[in-house]
Amino acid sequence: MGVALIRRKPQVKLVVSVSCVFFGITVAVAQTQGDGRLAERKAEERLTFQSGDPWTPRINLNADDAMVYGIGPKLPGLITSWRDHGYTVDLMTGVAWGGYQDYLDGKFDGVNHWDQAQTDSAGKHIIHGGNATVPYMSPGEDYGRYLSVGVQRALDLGVKSIYLEEPEFWARSGWEENFKREWKAYYGEDWQSPDSSPDAQYRASKLKYFLYRRALGQVFDFVSAYGKAHGREIPCYVATHSLINYATWRIVSPESSLIDVGGAGYIAQIWTGTARVPNVYDGQRKERTFETAFLEYGAMQNLVRASGRRVWYLNDPIMDNPNETWDYYRSNWQSTLTASLLQPEVWRYEVMPWPQRVFNGKHPATELDAQKYASELSATPTGASGGPPAKKPDVPLVGIPAGYATELQTVISALGNMKQSNQSWEIAGTRGVGVFVSDTMMFERAAPEPSDENLGSFYGLAMPLVKRGIPVEPVQIESSTTAGFLSRYKLLLLTYEGQKPPKPEFHAALAEWVRAGGALVVVDNDDDPYDAVREWWNAAPNAYKTPREHLFAQLGIAQDGAGLFHVGRGVVLSERVSPAALTYRADGGEMLRGYARQATGAIHLAWTEANALVLRRGPYVVADGLDESIPNAAPAILHGRFVDLFDPNLAVLTTITLAPGARMLLFDLNSAASVSPRVVAAACRVRDERSTPHEFSFTADGLADTNGVVRIQTRAKPTSVSVAGRPLSPSDYKMDGDTLLIRFANAADPVQIVIDF
Repeated sequence: MGVALIRRKPQVKLVVSVSCVFFGITVAVAQTQGDGRLAERKAEERLTFQSGDPWTPRINLNADDAMVYGIGPKLPGLITSWRDHGYTVDLMTGVAWGGYQDYLDGKFDGVNHWDQAQTDSAGKHIIHGGNATVPYMSPGEDYGRYLSVGVQRALDLGVKSIYLEEPEFWARSGWEENFKREWKAYYGEDWQSPDSSPDAQYRASKLKYFLYRRALGQVFDFVSAYGKAHGREIPCYVATHSLINYATWRIVSPESSLIDVGGAGYIAQIWTGTARVPNVYDGQRKERTFETAFLEYGAMQNLVRASGRRVWYLNDPIMDNPNETWDYYRSNWQSTLTASLLQPEVWRYEVMPWPQRVFNGKHPATELDAQKYASELSATPTGASGGPPAKKPDVPLVGIPAGYATELQTVISALGNMKQSNQSWEIAGTRGVGVFVSDTMMFERAAPEPSDENLGSFYGLAMPLVKRGIPVEPVQIESSTTAGFLSRYKLLLLTYEGQKPPKPEFHAALAEWVRAGGALVVVDNDDDPYDAVREWWNAAPNAYKTPREHLFAQLGIAQDGAGLFHVGRGVVLSERVSPAALTYRADGGEMLRGYARQATGAIHLAWTEANALVLRRGPYVVADGLDESIPNAAPAILHGRFVDLFDPNLAVLTTITLAPGARMLLFDLNSAASVSPRVVAAACRVRDERSTPHEFSFTADGLADTNGVVRIQTRAKPTSVSVAGRPLSPSDYKMDGDTLLIRFANAADPVQIVIDF
């Protein structure tokens, strides 16, 4: 795979100068090509992270932006700390929760606002992180003003961007007095208990959706006005879980609508904590971390595709739950990271949240310890709000393994280079396939008649495709009326079980797409009680029992039509079954794929399946071996010369078998011709890369007390290596074919390495 490397003549002497410097210290050298790449990366804000702690050598991350967390008294010190070490500084603060006691207790405006704490049917506050003083908020208009005042403190201190985190309204809430007042104002009628009927629950969710969209819109408008007054352009982004996760966890959030009220984009908060939630496929309920993450990341990319706004993908090396072992975290992080890299349109990343808890945290040493830890510890999520001190079980806890710390730094370096013009699927099934999703998926998740507890209405359509190597995309219904939005798809799957179309214009756009040659598969048995909620399809002049009937009318199909219909140059396949019910059948996945094959066959689109997904991104190869895939199929095999970036030793591999469950991030040594030596992988930040007939040099910095590992592509063989003028042991450097591996101690302070050949 890749272009054969052009061999160069051996040189008499090669000098590699590795000077580990942190941002803020001037290096008196001309900018090199490597420096140019880093400058471009920084200008495009490709890598970011969030922290509620000041900079230390232990969290000297190779990133461009630091999002300091919270609008409390620590804010000025955090901004100064990270800015002094060369990072662009942004603000992130919680929207639904935070250290906002001054607002709740009336110190902000003289009014007690505890009636804006989300409350369940039993009258209990819904709290964050186990802290009774930190409830989830039911936002009144004055809450948006409060957030704006807090954000102004950061703006006055010069932060570049604002990130508002997790606007979340729990589906089980809606009994607080503020919500009752807002119901009256929004609907012009008295509040109804959300669990009194499907219609009441749907209307409650629509109101929750509106309230957080309004609150965020208030902040967006304030920041925009502030920027104009100060001659600055200050973008506002929203850090949010995916629609798929929020629906699974029974949370309502404004999601796709935030672009319309001034949002400049999103951070897609997908990680082990969201992706490991079990789902059902072919009758088996279990964790499917990679596949779930793949669908979650895809949903978030689809949110911004219509608008061209930005999205960063979050990768968390651990998760909020502290009960697991480092091996568990590492395996799941590799799964979510691989899933994120298989989305070729995205090349910005939040490399981690809370670096202190990653590099200074401790977790159970073994699985048995983890089981005991979980049974004895009442864990609360880690976040800015803190919480009561946790009970400490009597089990050994250990810090991050050295190999994992090295691997993380290697991958972070690679993430900064994922903006590549040469991208192509090397192994995958049929492309151009999507499954429709709507924000209304969050509106049917609570009593009295919640949709399938495992979100089978979505997974029943999507999981059978992912499992056969189809790079399926969740397709946002709310964006589908944008001109050209649907044109990238050849096959689309739709159900109104568990979700509804917010506007009738979607059906007009979908009908036009079908007539132009698309294949639409509708899987729906009209058995959803939410079909009868008060909405546009049953309000004058419409009188349809279900939104599907309105769609079929637009397509010229009988309201109860079943089977295959030709519509213009395209087709519609109507299957009157429940997609959630398919998930509980051992043959449910194959039934769904049968529908897809029938529809694609009708438009002469070749149907192909694969038991692996392999995507090339320039010199990088991202690969996943799928489990629960094609029966008895031999695993895919990659041949070539690759550096394994998940290996802390940066091993060079020539044959890679993608067995079920294998996740790989590789650098293809044959990917590009290079006459001069080049660094191809590094567990540190590499700068000032230089090459002459007798020298090759670069500078780098890393995390204190971690291992620096660098692989250089070069034919020259070293006779000695020195670090800071001191000879390095021959055991710490090694040639492997045309590459040289060097090991040294990472530090935030400068280190110089010289290699003689």
